[in-house]
Amino acid sequence: MLNEYRFGDIYIRHAVDECPDDRYFSMHIHEQCEIYFFRSGDVEYLVEGSKYNLAEGSLMIMRPAESHTPKIIGNSRYERYALNFPISFAYSVDPESRLMKPFINRPLGKNNMYDAAEIDMKIVSRLFEEMCYDGDDYDKQLTINTHLFILLDMIRRAFNEKVASEHKPQNVSECIVMYVNNHLFEELSISKLAKHFYFSPSQFSRVFRQATGAAPWEYITKKRLTAAKEKICSGHSAQSACEACGFKDYSAFYRAYTKHFGCAPKEDSNNNRYVYTFQEK
Repeated sequence: MLNEYRFGDIYIRHAVDECPDDRYFSMHIHEQCEIYFFRSGDVEYLVEGSKYNLAEGSLMIMRPAESHTPKIIGNSRYERYALNFPISFAYSVDPESRLMKPFINRPLGKNNMYDAAEIDMKIVSRLFEEMCYDGDDYDKQLTINTHLFILLDMIRRAFNEKVASEHKPQNVSECIVMYVNNHLFEELSISKLAKHFYFSPSQFSRVFRQATGAAPWEYITKKRLTAAKEKICSGHSAQSACEACGFKDYSAFYRAYTKHFGCAPKEDSNNNRYVYTFQEK
């Protein structure tokens, strides 16, 4: 079952799989932020090499370009809500971007999950249910916009209460993912990465897939494409975005971009829109 609604840059969905199959759930990277609310199932979530064991009522947040993968453990009923929105959503009323701090002021793959001890999940559940109710477009858009502000403020308050500590990789998987992101736009190859971490190429690929849910080159390519799209939408030329984001051949970049986003770089360039840029913390 899938109940979804989209208007402008905001997309919300309520999905239920009665007998989920892990083969149909793969690593994905969005251009937008995501708030994910887990209702039921036997699922763990991989975010940039970190593993989160979900319990009923778990809330996950992901920022643009932060890879995430649901891993289906059993075949129990899998129900969830997800809300995607641009990182610039609240800028008009929050020019200091305080509501966005939980998304942008943290290391990749860290502090993604909140539980009932941190946020009142009964309120969260009701907010998502009301955002997915049937109604005319105006009422629905009004409800989603107002409820999203409430969610963002709840998350901001919970984030501020989390213990602030400098992130240090806990295991080799986290070290690998952090290293790849720190060198994302440099010349990379599986053999060089494997050698750096004293693995064979096949061992490296296996460890990387276990950590992220994707093969190394799939992960790197999607990350680079997402960064290139952000640059193009911010006013950079497609050629400069291609070069800045680690692509050596423009024709290969063009083909990959068109296949991944369903449009040519020029189309995004012609439809420039404000994009809030962020720094890795």
